[in-house]
Amino acid sequence: MVEKVFALAKELREGKYVLIDDIPCKVVQIESSKPGKHGSAKMRVTAIGIFEGQKKTLLSPGDADIDVPIIERKNVMILSVSGNNAQVMDQQSSEVYDIEVPAELLSAAAPGKEAELLEAMGRKKMERIK
Repeated sequence: MVEKVFALAKELREGKYVLIDDIPCKVVQIESSKPGKHGSAKMRVTAIGIFEGQKKTLLSPGDADIDVPIIERKNVMILSVSGNNAQVMDQQSSEVYDIEVPAELLSAAAPGKEAELLEAMGRKKMERIK
């Protein structure tokens, strides 16, 4: 299974995803310098890790290849909630697994409700409850 693809650094936009140190991150800010006589334009990409929430910075020439994670969004049905974990069933594959419920979504998590998961690099995170 392919977990990442390549793209040019100058094609990045805020709100898109990038891999920094093998951590999938969402881009929050891009600064770029003008090309000079000693090379191409440089880019400083600031991003937040989608699983850990840590801030990462990527320095790269504008025409360099960068890694972009393949992000999948899945709809799941919540089967049960125990503490801050929920047992969910993937609605496409009928696979059942446990996932941690973020603190801000814990009050809305209830059996029978649908939730949206974000999956990248073999990890899953609950994004919202419908």
